[in-house]
Amino acid sequence: MFETVSENRCFGGVQGVYTHDSDACACDMTFGLFLPEEAEDGPVPVLWYLSGLTCTHENAMTKAGAQLWAAEHGIAVVFPDTSPRGEGVANDDAYDLGQGAGFYVNATQQPWAPHFQMWDYVADELPRLLLNNFAIDEERQAITGHSMGGHGALTLAMNLPGRFASVSAFSPIANPTKSDWGRKQLSAYLGDDEAAWQRHDASLLVKNVGFDGPMLIDQGSNDQFLDLLKPEALSAAIAEARQPAAFRMQKGYDHSYFFVASFMEEHIGFHAEALYR
Repeated sequence: MFETVSENRCFGGVQGVYTHDSDACACDMTFGLFLPEEAEDGPVPVLWYLSGLTCTHENAMTKAGAQLWAAEHGIAVVFPDTSPRGEGVANDDAYDLGQGAGFYVNATQQPWAPHFQMWDYVADELPRLLLNNFAIDEERQAITGHSMGGHGALTLAMNLPGRFASVSAFSPIANPTKSDWGRKQLSAYLGDDEAAWQRHDASLLVKNVGFDGPMLIDQGSNDQFLDLLKPEALSAAIAEARQPAAFRMQKGYDHSYFFVASFMEEHIGFHAEALYR
């Protein structure tokens, strides 16, 4: 079960924050969930928003501006945390490893394996909790995310065929097997066998698996982390695989939530079109 931390009226719906005992992560986990007014009458489509490095459930919930546009389309938005947390959960002094940096994988290596099962948490445990307790339509799901969360959104969408009607990403970590934002974390969580990393690299997945649905990628041209994100690898993979997708370099934008908020209306409209098709 879950406990309610807070619920606030928001654009006619409710923005809630909830905590629960996670079997996957073996600790308490917190998530945000926006339910539009239509959820009072029955199940509504849901958009998953996965956040980036250092974020909790709260960052995008308060900064991305998703609720207004989700309310206009009658769509729920769920904001999971980015990692397990708490006393006894492994951590690292670096901001890009450990708590706040789960990378949406199931860790197999120590000391991470006992708690860092974020793939199972986002792909299985949290969806079951939502479907069993809230007015969420299991058949109408879409996914998006920012930075590390964009990586998670793309890899989940391509590894779970049929789950998501559409996928989008804001400045995703696009080629982690070739980047310091990726090689460090994948080796720590999954070990040195790089074959185990392949299913967590969006650029490789586009070429090897693809996505049977609409895909939208926005990347800021002034992003201070371009060398780590490697958007050119994803763009090239999309072209090589002839993957139906819109890849947009947005002039002058950086990596911040100001960038995310600037294009949130378009992303939610993009997902609404797929969810209501």
